[in-house]
Amino acid sequence: MNILIVDDDRTNLFIMAAVVRRLDDAEPVTMENPLDAVEWLRGNEPDLILLDQMMPEMDGMELLRRIRDDARLDTVPVVMITANTAVDIRVRALDEGCNDFLTKPIIVPEVQARLRNLLALRQSRALLRDRAALLAAEVERVTAALQRQGEELVTRLSRAAEYRDPETGAHIERMALYSKLIAEAAGCGAAFAQEVTKAAPMHDIGKIGIPDMILLKAGRLTPEEMTVMRQHAAIGHRILANSDIPLLRLAAEIALSHHEKFDGSGYPNRLAGNAIPLPGRIVAIADVFDALTSVRPYKRSWTPEEARSFMIENRGRHFDPALLDAFLSRWDDVCRIHRDNIDDLPALTPDEA
Repeated sequence: MNILIVDDDRTNLFIMAAVVRRLDDAEPVTMENPLDAVEWLRGNEPDLILLDQMMPEMDGMELLRRIRDDARLDTVPVVMITANTAVDIRVRALDEGCNDFLTKPIIVPEVQARLRNLLALRQSRALLRDRAALLAAEVERVTAALQRQGEELVTRLSRAAEYRDPETGAHIERMALYSKLIAEAAGCGAAFAQEVTKAAPMHDIGKIGIPDMILLKAGRLTPEEMTVMRQHAAIGHRILANSDIPLLRLAAEIALSHHEKFDGSGYPNRLAGNAIPLPGRIVAIADVFDALTSVRPYKRSWTPEEARSFMIENRGRHFDPALLDAFLSRWDDVCRIHRDNIDDLPALTPDEA
């Protein structure tokens, strides 16, 4: 451990350096000029500093103040060496951050005992600091691992749902990208937009609980069948809710709320306006737009312009006006997403539709 000794008297420096060398694992660094010490401290962090109180050019008190003004050195123990026993000097030094005093002429066993105690304190603080850094790094590592696990779980559940849902994987990709676009355009922040993008593919996970005769029906559903189909929002929420993984909790919120309508006529809870969670309002726009512009076995795809007109007509009824405006403000990007992520189902002719 390095101990900086600053004293304008060479004899005192020699004596204190010899005392320091008697300590286990301690090496003295000696400076006659306090200005040289200031310069050395710019690029070095000793484990302990011994300062003479009376020195030319800069006294020990001023050097102490400079040391304590440096955030790197605020925990380095400082010992003032002085022949002045006046109480006011000691009080001033303590106020400036001095940790201990040595009185000239020094008593070697006393000096060694005090230095050992201060070095042990310094070492303990360093160990605590290192331990805190290690714990922080470990927490960060575990948090990142949980995040990756959550994302993987979302991906795998989304793939599982695709096996039962007639909608294609391209639909899931597109509506996730639309959701991200809306969140960004609405000023929700990059982090939130990214989380919504990851959670949005889970919006219809509850469809795995819907009977095949209804889920796979190639035609319009009867009112009774529609009642059953609408249960998928609550089923999806039950599958995902109460997780310790934030991403799954967000996905649960989206699953439950993405069929709510801004005017309160949606399902399952007939929420209205801002009572609908923001992620649900975002995904509602993305999901409906993509459903309208996608080919299905029982319908032709609408053009983006046809879907745009429909959604404008339902602004404030089905869709949050501000979020819809944000979506439409990025129309070129919307069309690019639609164009670059093509369904693998064959398009129907108008007669077949």
